[in-house]
Amino acid sequence: MKIVIVEDEKPAARRLNRLLNKKGLEVEIMLHSVAEGIAWFSENEHPDLIFLDIQLSDGLSFEIFESVKVKSAIIFTTAYDEYALKAFKLNSVDYLLKPIDDEELDEAIEKFEETYQSKSVKLNVDDFRSLLNFSATNNYKSRFTIQVGQHLKIIDVDDIVCFYSENKATYIQNNEGRGYLMDVSLEQLEKELDPEKFFRINRKCIVHLKAIKDIISYTNSRLELKLFNFNEFQVIVSRERVKDFKNWIS
Repeated sequence: MKIVIVEDEKPAARRLNRLLNKKGLEVEIMLHSVAEGIAWFSENEHPDLIFLDIQLSDGLSFEIFESVKVKSAIIFTTAYDEYALKAFKLNSVDYLLKPIDDEELDEAIEKFEETYQSKSVKLNVDDFRSLLNFSATNNYKSRFTIQVGQHLKIIDVDDIVCFYSENKATYIQNNEGRGYLMDVSLEQLEKELDPEKFFRINRKCIVHLKAIKDIISYTNSRLELKLFNFNEFQVIVSRERVKDFKNWIS
């Protein structure tokens, strides 16, 4: 079986590679961007199976298949919302929610071997674009799906107070005052969030405009924000971001 991994987070790609190797499966190549994907799939024989993340550093992974006709079965590795999950089912392919569980990986591979290995899987890009709620002019997330134990919790963007990093982990805080761990960086989130609604005030926090309860002058020409249902730490707009922040709220 020929396998290709398309994943922009190299540690996640290496981990998936190790998991597959332990199962006796060899990965032909790991690709990390849309550009790499287009170049490789244009010049090489397509694999039997692709492990595909949706959001890559330079765009959405299905853009690869707008340029190249895919001939492979696909298992998605994602932390995406329920629209993506519906898309996976629509196209009769499986998905794995990151961080990938070893048993779920076994089940996905078994499903591929039983159902897809003898079939040609056609990727419908238009259905993806619709179901993922993206368009040429608006590619911002409308909701997030968070794994909580064995459950998935859907959080609409307008129910988000902020995103923040702490102890090298990223969290999403909802308007009920609950924080949930996410498998994504603030840098990646900045690309997915509508800048009309969200602003990164410093290295560790992105806030929602509607979550701001009060703005207070703070030392060294900075600003302190009071957010609804958030008491984890002082929310400070860094000095170098104050001017842009004031323009954003005006």
